Amino acid sequence: MFNTMTLTKTAGAVLSAFLFFLLTAWASSALYHVGEAEDHSGGEHEEMAKGPTMSAAPGDLLAQTDDAGAAASTDAAVVVDLGNGDAAKGAKVFGKCKACHSLEDKNGVGPHLDGVVDRAVASVDGFNYSDALKEHGGQWTIEALNSWLENPKDYIPGNRMSFAGLKSAEDRNDVIAYLQENSQ
Repeated sequence: MFNTMTLTKTAGAVLSAFLFFLLTAWASSALYHVGEAEDHSGGEHEEMAKGPTMSAAPGDLLAQTDDAGAAASTDAAVVVDLGNGDAAKGAKVFGKCKACHSLEDKNGVGPHLDGVVDRAVASVDGFNYSDALKEHGGQWTIEALNSWLENPKDYIPGNRMSFAGLKSAEDRNDVIAYLQENSQ
């Protein structure tokens, strides 16, 4: 027969399962950010999909304005002064890099990064670079480091670095300031 205890147990099981899935979804969204896909078709929202833009001109902390000319609106992207970030904050962000890189002139999974600013790409002795990095050439300028840190796979396709990149322009700028401080 059907009684109220069966109904209570069934309702409890359904609500417990719902609560379990709700908490699992909340916990996974805290760990992983799933944003909107970028539109590379050149649409009007492409600028905003890329996030903050960067400027290499020293002393140029500016806010871009929209068509109406309203500075520092909530939709305006902040232009970050490359190379003038906060090295102390960069040291904390560099914690993500420590699993593979060191600043003590010894290679790990990745090459050491002391002296990386203005160093030639793929030039650390004793490190086995991917063919893509060897063929790329150039130097690790501030602008090159910014592009690399944003998305290593897009900046030099075919490299072996598995890091997805730093999406925050401020985090990239702070890490670059930290690397500059350790490149002298």
